[in-house]
Amino acid sequence: MTSCQRAATLLIGACCFMMANQAPAGSRLQGTGGVMPIEGGSGGGLSPWGVLAGTASDTETAVTVGATRADVDDYHLVVNGVAANLYDRVELSYANQRLALDTLGGHQAQEIYGARLRLFGDVLYRPWGSWSLGVQHKQLIEGRELARAVGARDTQGNDVYLAGSKLFFDAFAGRNLLLNTTLRSTRANQGGLLGFGGDEGNHRELMVETSVGLFLNPDWVVGVEYRQKPDNLGFASEDDWRDLYVAWLINKHVSLTGALLDLGSIAGLEQQRGGYLSLQLAL
Repeated sequence: MTSCQRAATLLIGACCFMMANQAPAGSRLQGTGGVMPIEGGSGGGLSPWGVLAGTASDTETAVTVGATRADVDDYHLVVNGVAANLYDRVELSYANQRLALDTLGGHQAQEIYGARLRLFGDVLYRPWGSWSLGVQHKQLIEGRELARAVGARDTQGNDVYLAGSKLFFDAFAGRNLLLNTTLRSTRANQGGLLGFGGDEGNHRELMVETSVGLFLNPDWVVGVEYRQKPDNLGFASEDDWRDLYVAWLINKHVSLTGALLDLGSIAGLEQQRGGYLSLQLAL
């Protein structure tokens, strides 16, 4: 079974479960679990936030599944993922990424296993927001030869991050504003899809990721994201990632997110711009 087929099975199974069991939503407010990023878990499209997946409170559990496709000029990326929220304290996640090299030919595929601990705070009612500490273990399952050919030192590695999120009520024109900051320790090239470390550097670097989301109403959010990247490979520079997104929070169980992407240079091909669409189902 391919990764796309596995994702379809997860999504269909989640829909059937909700219809058959009329699964209640969690107690937290709609939208406070974000959406599923391209590396799994919860947050924005490009990076994790300080909140955990779904809307489960400290007496509840939640499961979220998501499917994402991103298309830029010379590549397209398909991501399928699942995340479990245990009592709004621990999050466990898995994501499968498959990058098609439309111009160069071939594929890169990566599995990401994530774990996150909510340290303290609350995104709504604490002035400092909600903070979590997470780790992502990434391993290439296809394309190891290409990663080594372009100079990567390793084909697996770990990212460690600290993320904080805060929702400000009535912050702008009577609308709520969500701010997030993530500090990531990493040596991943293109998020790990081109391996880890390289001829230009093989040590960990601290990268900054930020996002802003404005709630137009309880169901619609617009915002921007920025993700700083390391630059370890001498054969091609690696640029920071940016996006402009809109999320439709259909209800507590279903959300749909679209974005315009600017990923800069990837593997020597410049100005990789395009869009992505992501569907998320939560129990």
